[in-house]
Amino acid sequence: MVDYEPIDISNVLIEALPYIKKFHNKKIMIKYGGHAMIDQHAMSSTARDTVLLKYVGMQPLVVHGGGPDISRAMDKMGKTPKFVGGLRVTDSETMDIVKMVLIGKINIDIVSKIGLHGGKSIGISGKDDFLIEASKRDLTKIQQEDGEILEVDLGYVGKINKINSDLIDVLTQENYIPVIAPLGTDESGNTLNLNADTVAGSLASDINAEKLVVLTDVPGILTDPDDPESIIRRIHVDELKELVKEGIITGGMIPKVETCINAVENGVKTAHILDGRIEHSILLEIFTKDGIGTMVRE
Repeated sequence: MVDYEPIDISNVLIEALPYIKKFHNKKIMIKYGGHAMIDQHAMSSTARDTVLLKYVGMQPLVVHGGGPDISRAMDKMGKTPKFVGGLRVTDSETMDIVKMVLIGKINIDIVSKIGLHGGKSIGISGKDDFLIEASKRDLTKIQQEDGEILEVDLGYVGKINKINSDLIDVLTQENYIPVIAPLGTDESGNTLNLNADTVAGSLASDINAEKLVVLTDVPGILTDPDDPESIIRRIHVDELKELVKEGIITGGMIPKVETCINAVENGVKTAHILDGRIEHSILLEIFTKDGIGTMVRE
């Protein structure tokens, strides 16, 4: 056990005070992902930190993914996961598995952990009260090794058309922490699978969130993916776009970066990419001057 001197504890509280005042009653959108979703201890720690934000006067909201759990469930059911351009091909059978895992397992697990730490939480999906109106994505083009271009139908994979945030407003006004599964509804009532990062960013913009916090498995935005010390602590949107254009940001980080850019350009004050493997990373980012991840601002 680590022994802390009273002066150390008081210094931490004093450093946090200006941020507690600044963000009082502000909405903080948190996207649970990476290690914070896979490891039960990490998920419990993240849930506890989310509850702490609520008790110091902020309004946290949670969007979660669930890709690895969905793939494991598919494997157990003898169905091979298929991806095109990083997106899961979702036929009707896969959609049933997606709903089962996101709503029937992950969502209620997060709600339960928030409750265990004294939080008042409700699990919903983008289907509830038509929170997220969506439509099927267009055919996705992929290039074969011989150069031929194929168009692939991803099935029940959607893109967001409209956010109806009245339900979110009701829940936050009643002091609940909404926990949202990334599903949408099309005009015919079909369920569509949505990218969780995109859902978090779109919701953050629509509800005028102060911050969007994206938890992942890297320290933040790195100029060298193999060097954790190359982390960028603060960056403006225009500078971030240049890094994408120059190919410095690549692969799986691009959707997260684009989500942060879109959120900030649409009213969110700052977006943050944090390492969910580090305990209390949310608190360290919000309540300390230097932070721990990457902060994106206009």
